[in-house]
Amino acid sequence: MTDAARPELPADIDRMLSASTDPARRHDKLVMIAQSLIRHIEDPPEDHGVGYAQFQRAAVLEEEVRARTFDLEHALDLLNASNARLSQAYHEKDVARRNLSSAIEAVQEGFALFDAQDVLIMCNARFNALLPDIRDRLAPGLKFEDYLALAASSRHLVLPEAMTREAWIEMRRRGHHERHFIATQGMADGRLVQVSEQRTSDGSTAILQTEVTDLIRAERAERGRMLDGQAAILQATLEHLPLGVCLFDSGLRLLGWNSNLSQMLALPLTRLRRGIHFDEIFHQLRSQFAFPARQGANQMSDWVRSVRRKTRFSVEVNREGGDDGGRTLTILAREIPEGGFVLSIDDITDHTRALQSVSRANEMLETRVTERTLELEDALARAERANSSRARFVAAVGHDLMQPLSAATLYVGSLFEDVAQPGPRGKLDKIQRSLDSVSGLIEALLDISRLEAGEAALTVEPIALAPIFEQLREEFTPVAEQKGLTLIFRPVRATVVSDRSYLRRILQNLISNAIRYTDRGRVLVVARKRPNRLLIQVRDTGRGIAAKDHEIIYAEFKRLDAKASAAEGLGLGLAIVERATALLGHQLSLRSAPGCGSTFSVEMVTTQETGGEGRAGPAAPRPRRDGRPELTALIVENDAEMALALSQLLEQWGVNVLEVCSGEEAVALLQDTGVEPEICLVDYQLGTGMDGLTCLAAIRLLLPASCAQCLMTADRSDALQSGAASLGVEVITKPILPATLAQVVMSARRLVR
Repeated sequence: MTDAARPELPADIDRMLSASTDPARRHDKLVMIAQSLIRHIEDPPEDHGVGYAQFQRAAVLEEEVRARTFDLEHALDLLNASNARLSQAYHEKDVARRNLSSAIEAVQEGFALFDAQDVLIMCNARFNALLPDIRDRLAPGLKFEDYLALAASSRHLVLPEAMTREAWIEMRRRGHHERHFIATQGMADGRLVQVSEQRTSDGSTAILQTEVTDLIRAERAERGRMLDGQAAILQATLEHLPLGVCLFDSGLRLLGWNSNLSQMLALPLTRLRRGIHFDEIFHQLRSQFAFPARQGANQMSDWVRSVRRKTRFSVEVNREGGDDGGRTLTILAREIPEGGFVLSIDDITDHTRALQSVSRANEMLETRVTERTLELEDALARAERANSSRARFVAAVGHDLMQPLSAATLYVGSLFEDVAQPGPRGKLDKIQRSLDSVSGLIEALLDISRLEAGEAALTVEPIALAPIFEQLREEFTPVAEQKGLTLIFRPVRATVVSDRSYLRRILQNLISNAIRYTDRGRVLVVARKRPNRLLIQVRDTGRGIAAKDHEIIYAEFKRLDAKASAAEGLGLGLAIVERATALLGHQLSLRSAPGCGSTFSVEMVTTQETGGEGRAGPAAPRPRRDGRPELTALIVENDAEMALALSQLLEQWGVNVLEVCSGEEAVALLQDTGVEPEICLVDYQLGTGMDGLTCLAAIRLLLPASCAQCLMTADRSDALQSGAASLGVEVITKPILPATLAQVVMSARRLVR
């Protein structure tokens, strides 16, 4: 039976019949197995199952013994490998220790390492090499406390002055407990060692000893040279001082001085030497100078000998005699570090004499000032009496002149009724105007007289501006039309605190001046809101006033136009305006330049701000009589002629015009008044300050969304066009055609309907 055809045997039988077994032996085993099986089948014993079970158990035990034997052999192999690695590690440790010892020996400084239990692990030959009597007893295993006692017992260890060996050990013990400790230790023969202890992360302590003898000696030599140089500099500084100076140490011994000291003390230089006691200098001071009674020489001696000199000591002394009548000196002493002090002596004779001269001069000046004050008071009293007499004279003369003047006016009026011929009536008309002019001049003189004398009767009360504006419009419109000017009063609904008569006189004079000095164009009267105040402006397109003349125009009898006739006034109008505004507490200001017109502004308190110029806040525009909505245009143009032309054209089309000459004024106007114009025309080039685009960017949040924003410019560059487009601004190129402007107005009217 072949092996392939043979049925598979149980594992135990297969091991028993292993191929390695001798064939004869295998045959005998098979015979025994067969016989046993036959007997077991033919005559089964009572415990036939027990034998078979023992047979199986024996086979299992044999397998376990074999597995345990294999595991034991594997464990022995691992143990052998571990022993080999351990041996390698011990070898590497020995190599590393030898290398570490070699490295430590190669270090130029002394080195020692104590472990966390303060036991010496290793040290090199240079450690404590300057203590040869203990060097042989330094070995691994030595305790740190024993090392300190050993080092303290060395005769080569030099202890600091007044320190015992026990104190030295305690000092090193305290330093050892610190994480880092460093100290310089003296050795025999003047050698010095710097000892540094550093705690490591595992609690060990590394001690490094470096000999610094040569380094410290070099530092001391350098310090000595520096001190010598500083002493030379100090001596040169002392010699440069105009004072007599000397320095004393804490033992009151002289350290330094200058030659001025010997001159002021009349002491030979041979008497001054380093180390002499202060008392020798003090004896010279007491013998040569007279100390004040309440601050005698004893107080100076007490200050010098006090333990703590908190404050400096200062005293003035005198030396009698001499051709100049004696000298005055100041002695000043101040403490310096280390307990010493510096003493200086200054000759203040000339200074004292100068002060005395100044004092005498002051007394003389005070006397002269008193006399001059009395003279001025007398002159002022005379001037006040003269002014009062003049005011009474002017008032009396004015009253006496007004009587015949009134009669003459009445006579001329009656002649108008009797004379019908054009020639005589023309002459009467001229006479009437001359009489009116004289009447106005006399009234102005009376006003000036009352204002200067402080006798003007004021009634300060709330006043509605609208009636005053209407009266002034009716009064001056014919005068303006006679000169071909346009007189514009912006509607106003505000109440101000002022005197009715003088407020009307102020505005009359300002409007009269504006018409008188404007040859063409217009005169604008407008009220602008300010926080709790109102600004009334009279603006014209006249000749303008140079900056140097802004103060002159308020003087009496001063006219810039010297060619004007006396019938047109004596130059009292603006003088009355200035005095009346000052008396009422109103603020008067002027903005003008030659060729740019003038703007006079009067600012006053308001009690009611229900309206402004043109429109009252953001309400819908009021319809005009022709049914078209009312528009307001803001013009920002620094060229007066251009601004005037734009204003006239827009006003002919029924547009209210607000005109400013800079971007900053435009921002202030919109912020202060709350006006929301429907049209905004801004020139690109506005001179200094904002340009047109910057101005539009600044005011766009103050404008209504429907406002037509236009930039006027002669610049046709792409960069400017792009900048305007980014702001949503329409560009109107110069020269501006009326049709272009009309299109802007028509578009604005359509938006507000």
